[in-house]
Amino acid sequence: MILPAIPDFIRDFNISYSTSSWLLSAYVIAAAVMTPIGGRLSDIYGKKKILLIVMGVYAVGLLAGRFATNIEFMIAARAAQGIGMAMFPIAFGIIREVFPEKKLSIGQTIFSSTFSGGAIIGLVGGAAIIQNFGWPATFLAILPAAIALWFVIARYVHVPSQAARAEAGHQPNDRTIDIKGTLMLAVTIISFLAGITFLESHDSSAWYTIAGLFATSAASLAAFIAIEKRVPSPLLDLKLMTNKSFLPPTIILMLIFMSIFMVYLTIPILVRSPEPLGFGGDAVAVASVQLPFMVVLLIGTVMSGFILNKIKNTKLTLIGTLISAAGFFILLMFHSTEGMVSFGLAILATGLSLSITGAFNVILLSVPMQMTGIALGMTLLLNLVGQSVGPAAAGILQQMYRGTVEGVDRQFPTQDAYNLIFITAAIISLASVAMSLAVNRRKAVPVMVPKGAPPPKKDEKS
Repeated sequence: MILPAIPDFIRDFNISYSTSSWLLSAYVIAAAVMTPIGGRLSDIYGKKKILLIVMGVYAVGLLAGRFATNIEFMIAARAAQGIGMAMFPIAFGIIREVFPEKKLSIGQTIFSSTFSGGAIIGLVGGAAIIQNFGWPATFLAILPAAIALWFVIARYVHVPSQAARAEAGHQPNDRTIDIKGTLMLAVTIISFLAGITFLESHDSSAWYTIAGLFATSAASLAAFIAIEKRVPSPLLDLKLMTNKSFLPPTIILMLIFMSIFMVYLTIPILVRSPEPLGFGGDAVAVASVQLPFMVVLLIGTVMSGFILNKIKNTKLTLIGTLISAAGFFILLMFHSTEGMVSFGLAILATGLSLSITGAFNVILLSVPMQMTGIALGMTLLLNLVGQSVGPAAAGILQQMYRGTVEGVDRQFPTQDAYNLIFITAAIISLASVAMSLAVNRRKAVPVMVPKGAPPPKKDEKS
């Protein structure tokens, strides 16, 4: 909903383009940190209870966003909203517990479609609200729905009690939470992105700050790895990361989302910047340009499940990354009109839907059944890291290459900035293509079975 309003935030808060990337990055970082914690807490204290707490924090973040008067307050509000992302793995867990096995696939399909469907509604509705009432109204528009859903879940959603789960053997034996690892991960991501943000500064003294931030990021990353090796329930299972069937598709997804999110931040700026540096459009124009991407992504996500039944998952991933790379090169060569940009985004969405379905399927089949939750949690965490880096990289390029427009007392990104962003995204997508080729050629690797777990059956594929 707020994507079309990013130029308004830059103007109203008097911030740089690189700083504006934190409107997305703060949300994603909070999601990356809280998603594994939320899932862990829901296993220990009950899914419904933790879901309601997370939704409550999200509602508070919405209210805070409405009354934000500076970028610091807004970033804090966006972080609170990002905590709400932890509701998705919890909700998926509830679906698995509540739905009968015969209806589980229907529930999963509906649940998966909410991401793309919600994006379409948010983009179109958000643009209309921003155009007529301003960006603060977008937060208030969602707040009543969030509160209503909170009461519906509290009253009508029934999940097996903790006692029943314990009797059924579904309670985790280890009830610890990796707080230290979580904090180190947060410090690693935040200091790294802050260092990227400061790269646009022309002040020589800023380089000491940049060096300090990158050193902090490296040190905290080393501490995070050391912690993850010792704790019984790590955020990232480093042994699983050595699985040659699990790691490549996970990195492919991270690269894909990094490049896509570079474009997410760029398109609203391009559309709303005045001519000749942009298209001179408004919030509704941003929605119309990005709508084909959302619609194709929704349709492609549904259709790719059927395609997967006929095409090998590694081949589907390769086809998806090739199409995505083509989309980025189309954006690079043809982004002089809104129609051309919409076409390039639609190609991107086609490739994205195929590669996501294929790569996730490879990941699911690369680990034994009892490690599926851990594998998906790690994949989501690394995807969110990629999503947080993408906007920061785009923001720094927009800030570094700016020009003026006659009669407007502001500077806007130039064609050099957009070209560099699209080139960078295309190069990243080519890296994902190279990894997909390697995955497609590699023979199946036997599944990893944790110590003490029963071996897989003979007919069970890796």
